[in-house]
Amino acid sequence: MRLDVALIGRHPSLSRRKARDVIEKGQVSVDGETVVAPGTLVADGADVTWDPHKRARPRARLSLPLLYADASIVIVDKPAGLLTVPSAPGRTAEDTALARVEDYARHLAQGRGFVGVVHRIDRGTSGAVTFALSHAARQALRALFREHRIERRYAVLVEGETRGDRGVVDLPIRDAYAGGKRGVARGDEPSRPALTRWTVVERLPGATLLDVDLGTGRQHQIRVHLAHIGHPVFGDTKYSREGIRHLSVSARRPLLHARLLAFTHPIIGQAVRAESPLPEDFRRALESLRTGPRRRR
Repeated sequence: MRLDVALIGRHPSLSRRKARDVIEKGQVSVDGETVVAPGTLVADGADVTWDPHKRARPRARLSLPLLYADASIVIVDKPAGLLTVPSAPGRTAEDTALARVEDYARHLAQGRGFVGVVHRIDRGTSGAVTFALSHAARQALRALFREHRIERRYAVLVEGETRGDRGVVDLPIRDAYAGGKRGVARGDEPSRPALTRWTVVERLPGATLLDVDLGTGRQHQIRVHLAHIGHPVFGDTKYSREGIRHLSVSARRPLLHARLLAFTHPIIGQAVRAESPLPEDFRRALESLRTGPRRRR
């Protein structure tokens, strides 16, 4: 359950507002680690402790929704259209999720906050992104990603109706770009292994909502793999094939949403689970498909 709800369960006299307040002050710990995001999901049986005498930490507001935060890790909910990191080295003036988290960390640490990039998602992709607040956390988190010990699940709306209810795409992705795009490697092209697992969540007229689980994390992996099997991501102008776009619903970006990150905290050993709700544009597209007239293909 949410941390603020779990805290109220242990201290029924707390109001929801007061519970959020003491959590944000840094007075609440989960299994010994201070957690400052009220919406953090905590496991049944977790040791949730409130110390009302603990000195409140400096207040800092982040201009992105916090999905999880403690002394060493921050997971934010990135909107589509916002870069995760600058588009090129030195472009520090760009508005990015990294810059916003850096500003948040500077306020917390009174000017000396460290923020380390752990992974990234495309500009047009929305959802959960993790940053480290210490060198040790960054090194440990990157090891988890490298060893594929982090559960990463995406909600993806694709063109066309899949034949099966689930599938696996196990095809290497080439290292080089061709025409500004990645692609499945051919022959002896330099490449890296890539594994994508997908499951049907809902069938819609001319489209399918998938739950996608990444076995690896290559750039553009989901978009490349799904386009390769004939089901490009809805709204993906880079990898869509001409002639299969939906006739009644438009999307201004690929409808690809990083909905879940789950892993064992590398510092304290606690289970971390951050879930991002579907954004409004994704929900609107689904609703249009559900209520619109069915078209013969």
